[in-house]
Parts: sequence; C-alpha cells; structure tokens
Amino acid sequence: MAEPRECLRCRGPMEPGFVVDKGHHDSKDTQKWVEGTPERSFWKGLKIKDRETHAVTSFRCTRCGYLESYAN
Repeated sequence: MAEPRECLRCRGPMEPGFVVDKGHHDSKDTQKWVEGTPERSFWKGLKIKDRETHAVTSFRCTRCGYLESYAN
C-alpha cells in the first residue's frame, strides 16, 4: 500500500502512525479491522473467532490532524 502524501481535507503532509488498543490485562496492541458486526462475549469482550481480520495502518495530517486509516 502506498502512503498517502497529502491530506484529502487541507492538502497538508501526512505522517504514518498507529492507534493503540488495550488488550488482555491492559496490554497495548494495534488496531485490527474485523469483518461483520460486533457481538459481545462473556469472557473476552467481543467474539472474533473465525472472522477475517486485518491490521489497521493510520496516517495523520500534520496541519489539520485529519486521520486516514487503511485495513491491510
């Protein structure tokens, strides 16, 4: 995937980064895209077993702060 070079909103420069998610016992992890709609799990928060997942890459505009995310 090619990095976006300029913001879609203000045409400012975009920089790569990531959004942190909290996991098991407050451990840090990166976001993941999961197919379907959220379904609650008694033990694990959300049921995601047997669902397609993709890592999420984010870019931030250094001028206006707009975030653009992609599921890789």
